[in-house]
Amino acid sequence: MVRSALGRPNALDRRPKRLARALPALSVAAASLLPLVPIVAKVGWMPDTGFLLLLAWRLLRGDVIPAWWAAPLGLWNDLVLGLPIGLSVSTFSGAMILLDLLDRRTMWRDYWLEWLLAAGLITVAEVARWQVDAGTGASYPLGNLVPPIAIAILSFPIAAWAASRIDRWRLGR
Repeated sequence: MVRSALGRPNALDRRPKRLARALPALSVAAASLLPLVPIVAKVGWMPDTGFLLLLAWRLLRGDVIPAWWAAPLGLWNDLVLGLPIGLSVSTFSGAMILLDLLDRRTMWRDYWLEWLLAAGLITVAEVARWQVDAGTGASYPLGNLVPPIAIAILSFPIAAWAASRIDRWRLGR
């Protein structure tokens, strides 16, 4: 077992390396299943938990989810939730590319800036979904987007907390 400079075992040696590498993607795929919980409501208010956890992982640790993973995870999200194929692929991929570009431009980010970035990306993703829904004939007023967007933005800290706990377990701390 490889030891660190402090004499403790290396963090990734405590967990199988393949599991440690795949756990962020597996957690996003599992989070995509959460909206399938049978809750009866007139209006869809459940946030896209897969997208929230993807954003949380990307903002927490930019190195654990490569940008190319966004397409398969988005396809999984589309298939599981019954969304038009390509909607989550494009929103997941667009968010990852935009966050990669912002990482190169910004020197630092704090919690509030990350929450603001997530809020902007969540809003764009919901408006894109609204446009696709309108294009497929499921037209509804733009005002109906306010509650789901607000719930998703307010639940982003829970997703960030979940990603940090999963990362802590993944690293064996």
